Amino acid sequence: MQALNYTVMRLVMAAAITVSPSAPVAQMAPPLPQAAVPARPPAEGGTEFTVFIRGTMVGTEQVHVLRSGGTWSISSTARFGPPLNLVVNRFEVKYTADWQPVDMLIEATQGSRTLGLATSFGVTTAINEIRQNGVTNTKTDQISARTVVLPNNIYAPFEALAARLTPAAVGTDLPGYIAPDAEIRIAITAVTEEQIQTASGPVATRRYDLTFQNPGGALDATVAVDTRGRLVRLEIPGAALRVIRSDLAGIATRSQPVRNKTDVDVLIPAPGFNLAGTMTVPPGVGRLRHPTIVLVAGSGAVERDETVAGIPILAQLAGALAEQGFVVLRYDKRGIAQSGGRSERATLQDYADDLTTAVKWLAKREQVDPRRISVAGHSEGGAVALLAAAREKKISALVLIAAPGTQGSELILEQQRHMLDVMKAPDAERQAKIEMQQKIQAAVTTEKGWETLPQELRTQADTPWFRSLLLFDPAKVMSKVKQPILIIQGDLDRQVFPRHADTLASLARARKKAG
Repeated sequence: MQALNYTVMRLVMAAAITVSPSAPVAQMAPPLPQAAVPARPPAEGGTEFTVFIRGTMVGTEQVHVLRSGGTWSISSTARFGPPLNLVVNRFEVKYTADWQPVDMLIEATQGSRTLGLATSFGVTTAINEIRQNGVTNTKTDQISARTVVLPNNIYAPFEALAARLTPAAVGTDLPGYIAPDAEIRIAITAVTEEQIQTASGPVATRRYDLTFQNPGGALDATVAVDTRGRLVRLEIPGAALRVIRSDLAGIATRSQPVRNKTDVDVLIPAPGFNLAGTMTVPPGVGRLRHPTIVLVAGSGAVERDETVAGIPILAQLAGALAEQGFVVLRYDKRGIAQSGGRSERATLQDYADDLTTAVKWLAKREQVDPRRISVAGHSEGGAVALLAAAREKKISALVLIAAPGTQGSELILEQQRHMLDVMKAPDAERQAKIEMQQKIQAAVTTEKGWETLPQELRTQADTPWFRSLLLFDPAKVMSKVKQPILIIQGDLDRQVFPRHADTLASLARARKKAG
């Protein structure tokens, strides 16, 4: 299931390897398995990508892919606002016809800093000349033949990864060089055929679910490639990053990896915008009114199907529930996919208001029994479901799936401590990161103390959503919820630990004693 993406520090810690000019020369790495050369080359030409971080557009990148003789050239320019604050004046990487890297050049500025990187590649070596504010360092790394070059915060290089993925199957490992730091493994964990629905018709893509095996821990990502072998979309949920071809970045588009036989697309009027969703009805539905379930997705830029590792979880769940006689509604979160509204100012209560709007809309449908409308919320969706149920009597029952049982501020610190455990961080580093997170959370909730923190952290953290999350307390909300509750929790969940289910159950039982 999709993990909660709550903490700002997690964004920093889970990001790809960062450039470190003073890093030592990398040690000899074992050779990595190689994928086959693409069955056909990608289409040449230019395109533009729009970059989103935590649902907010931060900039665009102009990309060109060209082939001249036996050499591929991928180049770009870009301008990104906070939190990246990066201007790419020139990027270019060259490969041979069979995707052996030849050389790479980056000229950029980040704030007041000038950045430059020139890398030349041998078959198994990468020689880097790294420039920052007039200071030059050199670094040599051992790499694998035909590694995919992926410097941080520039997305044109993923065109080469898209080309290498095109013929590859599940289980394939690719080498990826995070220039100028180190080489990692990129594992393909799932491949799914999907369509992106647009106002002008569907765009066929193949979605690859990947795991980047970074030194600090695995980082999951998805890459969508079109029938021309070109990059369409890159998503890294752990970094709250979404890069999508600009012509597909509007709210009139959404991915559709699967469709149930009885799915019907709907628009739900909300104050000032529409929520786009899908209703799945029981086979052969007639004039009968059916029990109904609303599925509420988790945190982040999540659309109605909540696709994870190539699996459209909520779409499959909707199909299974419809087979059992339920009408099921799932919908895109506001500002995501085909739903209107704006996500950058949304709070948990705003999402709860959207859910309430959907429930009231359902109660008027002729297939729906208005006395039996339940809500099933996953992860953050569980918190949203609790908030809605505390105010809306039309919700008849709740299902909480991997929902938090403690205040949001406590959950974030718990997640960070677990990540530091996984990374085996030294005690001093561990304490420093925890203290920094506590300062960030205090500044967000009190609106005081930002002067002691870096501006880029405020840009990332000081949002209405994050503040509402930190202050969300299920104990306070649960006392106002009168509906019966089913709690579902995975024993192996390491984002919302099983003890949260026990806490929620205790809070739910306490309502009866209080009554």
